[in-house]
Amino acid sequence: MPNRLKFHNVERRPSFERVALVLQGGGALGSYQAGVYQALAEANLHPDWVAGISIGSVNAALIAGNPPEKRVEKLREFWEAVSAPVLGPHYDPSIHITDASVHRLMDQTRAFLTLLCGAPQFFTPRVPTPFLFPPATPHTLSYYDVAPLRATLERLVDFDRINAGTMRFSVGATNVRTGNLVCFDNTTDRISPEHVMASGSLPPGFPVTEIDGEYYWDGGCVSNTPLQWMFEASPSQDTLAFQVDLWDVVGEVPRDFLHAAVREKEIRFSSRTLAMTDQYKNAQKVRKALAELLKQLPAELRNRPEANLLAQQADEKVCNIVHLIYRSKPYEGVSKDFEFSRRTMVEHWQAGFEDAVRSLSHPEVLQRPDSLEGVRTFDYSKTAPAA
Repeated sequence: MPNRLKFHNVERRPSFERVALVLQGGGALGSYQAGVYQALAEANLHPDWVAGISIGSVNAALIAGNPPEKRVEKLREFWEAVSAPVLGPHYDPSIHITDASVHRLMDQTRAFLTLLCGAPQFFTPRVPTPFLFPPATPHTLSYYDVAPLRATLERLVDFDRINAGTMRFSVGATNVRTGNLVCFDNTTDRISPEHVMASGSLPPGFPVTEIDGEYYWDGGCVSNTPLQWMFEASPSQDTLAFQVDLWDVVGEVPRDFLHAAVREKEIRFSSRTLAMTDQYKNAQKVRKALAELLKQLPAELRNRPEANLLAQQADEKVCNIVHLIYRSKPYEGVSKDFEFSRRTMVEHWQAGFEDAVRSLSHPEVLQRPDSLEGVRTFDYSKTAPAA
């Protein structure tokens, strides 16, 4: 596990009103986000707002629900707990696997064990299986029971701290009845373990989560990233945003059926983050131009109803969006989001840490855009060497 940020340290807070950390869903891939956060914390970049979907909401709760000096420790405790071996030997970091076929076989074996036995302190299989014995209520309509996750969240997360509002906290879930994505936010809701669990209630593996009489599934059923909430937040602020994605939308044409299944999952769960960012970038340029144009209107035109309507859309705020995207290794397959082995968890954590260090080594990431440009995007993780 990395423990030193060797390449960059931020001595002074960047000149943005808000630092945001946006965490996509992706199951076992989520330890990549923990590695990113460790690099940010060691660089003295602590977010004011953390938002997540699915496993991103769990990581977000571990961050927002602990003081800065405890956050990496609690993230590590969670990921070491859920990646503890259910069968077989413990992870030996001194053993390095260089053969891709051996690595693939080990990953697939652990993924199969996860399907069979669950993940410690996260989820356990229902016995007897609901496939053969239909459940009596929606709460048991799933292959796994997530009661262990609730206990883990209560042990590792201080929800009173989240609700105190020291850091803004947002998670997304899908309302099963309406099909709409709902944002639970500590500025409007009292956050509990159920809100975090609702964000990760992916069917049919996990059951619905009931909150105030409504039933919720995983937010990824509608959108696997909460990036849009940051774009639409009011009042708007100058923002330095770290968007941490676990699925890479860019990939190759599949070569076989397994590769096709992987590629389909990547496209579906990437939630068009890059396209969403481009749309925001273009829209913000228009809003900034509009704000500048309204300043130059004579007073008699500026007070017209049409000008007042346009003024509501004008926005002079600037934003840097730093993309940190996990790029899968060639040996990872369709089971990569439920392959909870300790070896893989450490690999993902290390990849996130290194990608964040690489991004922070570019000083322009922390510099405000000029007023004309408005929004800048960066993705230095794509320059990482292929495994």
